[in-house]
Amino acid sequence: MSASPANLLDALRTAVAFEPLGAPAGNLTFGKGQLDGRPLRVAIVENRIASGSIGKAEVAKLVPLLSIVAREKTPLVVWLDSAGARVSEGLEALGAFRRLFREALAARVAGAPIAMVLGRNCFGGASMLAHLAPRRLFSPNTQLAMSGPAILASAAGADALDEMFRAIAQATIGAAAREKASDANRAWAPGMDVAAWLRGALAPSPGSFDAFHERHQSLRARLEKGLTTRQPEAMRRKELEKLFPEGYQALECDGVVTGEAKREGAAVPLLGLVGSTPVGAERAWRFAQAAWRLAIQSPARLEVLLDCETHAPRLEDEKAVLTEYIVDMGVALAALAARGTHVELTILDRAGGGVYVALAAAASRVAVVFGADIQVLPGAAVASILGANRDAVGDPAEYRAAGVADVELKLGLPP
Repeated sequence: MSASPANLLDALRTAVAFEPLGAPAGNLTFGKGQLDGRPLRVAIVENRIASGSIGKAEVAKLVPLLSIVAREKTPLVVWLDSAGARVSEGLEALGAFRRLFREALAARVAGAPIAMVLGRNCFGGASMLAHLAPRRLFSPNTQLAMSGPAILASAAGADALDEMFRAIAQATIGAAAREKASDANRAWAPGMDVAAWLRGALAPSPGSFDAFHERHQSLRARLEKGLTTRQPEAMRRKELEKLFPEGYQALECDGVVTGEAKREGAAVPLLGLVGSTPVGAERAWRFAQAAWRLAIQSPARLEVLLDCETHAPRLEDEKAVLTEYIVDMGVALAALAARGTHVELTILDRAGGGVYVALAAAASRVAVVFGADIQVLPGAAVASILGANRDAVGDPAEYRAAGVADVELKLGLPP
């Protein structure tokens, strides 16, 4: 009798009789396999380059694969051992992730069976991809979060190598904690039948947004402190007065903007995220709740506003699995777009990271106000990863070339 595989990746390769196809693209290896005689497509993202990060090369292969999977409904198994977007590629990595998130969600909603199997690292955009699948299988040492341990430690004023902080982080973002957070999560142990888990994870399901909406409702109960009670306040900004010269009404509550504006004499709903504080689980849930409610009405058009550069790097938010709340925002906007709503995103000042990806993925147009700044991650986070900061604001031509913005709005400036 052969010994059982010592790690989950080996167990996965054995369970699906994995055969690589072609040369690797960065951290990505394509392949084929089978389960009970049924053919599978397999994508393995390994921790070979820059913590397994996903950049242009990987996305250039993954996007066409997801398009095929969506069309053919072929089962897809994805191994993810990745720290997320390749920060060293800058805006091009962010634009690539915008496309990747959109295609992965489209494949899932089309009814393609997708199973996510996770390695040691699953941070940022990688964790967002993982939560587009109905089920996830964790390695025993997997850590999943929107922010990696180094960024979480820095935000908490701690040393990432401190034993006490590492223990707290593991108890918050480790496989055991994630398994308790959701019935969709399972932690693997040597000897576990991976093929049996795959049969359940790849079971056919109708393509729709219904499962995502059900998950949205359950996320409210996961907020430890519940929803705080705050009174909305009227919001006035010079940019909005120039964006909507026919008039607008906007209310802001805890960084979530709702209201409506006039466009060519017609009322258009407004929805946005603003504020200097990063987006935590509660704010993301409030935004998604407003978007899901709009999806019931299916307005012809929706103006989405963004002035918030990142998600919250806090263990408190990670206890609730912040990734699911960030993904929830993007899925709700995608549900609107699928029902015929023309979603347009305008970046008023700052944007970046997973918050940008979630809001931009469903947008048919992303506009950036003159002087606004889009970054892969905030400067402090980039510095903690690369040891260098980017102080200059990006150029509109750079934004367009990278695919993070389509047009620049020079409000009040001569053409």
